Amino acid sequence: MGPGAGMWRNLLGLRQISQRTISTASRRQLINRVPEKQKLFQEDNGLPVHLKGGVMDNVLYKITMGLTVVGTVYVFYVLTVASMPKKQK
Repeated sequence: MGPGAGMWRNLLGLRQISQRTISTASRRQLINRVPEKQKLFQEDNGLPVHLKGGVMDNVLYKITMGLTVVGTVYVFYVLTVASMPKKQK
């Protein structure tokens, strides 16, 4: 046996333990919530589809719009600065 034999034995043992752990773990039953979401998004409540998900959708929308406005203002600032001639000393 070479110096790496012990390492391989440890890796094989670890593989067997992990396979046993994964195969014997109890599985959680997931609830199918697709019909609920379909009903929510197909409901005619006057909201655009990108806001029908709730409060988190609204927060993400406002953050996106804020970043868009800030980015647009910054672009105009940079273009204005770039278009001005530098002062000669």
